[in-house]
Amino acid sequence: MKPRIKLAESITPNGACMALYEHDGAFSISLNGKELMHSKVTASESLLGRTGVDQINKDIPTRVLIGGLGLGFTLKSVLESGNSKMRIELAELVPEVIEWNRTYLKELNGELLDDPCVDIKGMDVIDLIQNAEPRTYDAILLDVDNGPVAMVDANNDQLYSNSGIRLMCRALKKGGRIVIWSAGPDLKFEKRLGEFCCKFQRVAAKVYDGAKRARHMLYTLDPN
Repeated sequence: MKPRIKLAESITPNGACMALYEHDGAFSISLNGKELMHSKVTASESLLGRTGVDQINKDIPTRVLIGGLGLGFTLKSVLESGNSKMRIELAELVPEVIEWNRTYLKELNGELLDDPCVDIKGMDVIDLIQNAEPRTYDAILLDVDNGPVAMVDANNDQLYSNSGIRLMCRALKKGGRIVIWSAGPDLKFEKRLGEFCCKFQRVAAKVYDGAKRARHMLYTLDPN
């Protein structure tokens, strides 16, 4: 049996230990020993990318914001949409995750970071959203932390607060879409969206293609 190898580790802004592992050709990232993502179970990340951009007009220049790099599968699915006029800004808070993708994960999805359509930002996505001009993005896709329940960084609560939702809607173009990945159904977050008078849809997402049940949840917002 092949061993599980720790390739690298980092301390997050919240003081937690984040580590990259490889086992028999597959990769995973863990936080304080709890697995966050794995390269063999990426169906929900890919669905996030497809759901976020499937309504975008491919005949005109468009702009997409992705929050969270992870193992690169959301970015991959957005690029596979075949929209050559799309420009993608990708914000990743932990700089080591960007470095891991460029080195250890280069043959997984790391080469996508060099795509001319992609602009990698080593920063908190909430800062990009706060500083964006109104009507900037055609789509905002968030795979940040564990979803609306912060796990990696307590500051991520701000992103999913009423003020965070308001800022995202402000930064979105008319007809644009916001899609938020969540580890599972989040009734508190759904209540918050309802109080904000924001229409949303729940999209059940499987861990891997062919799974009998959907474990994760995508929240799709089409606010205007």
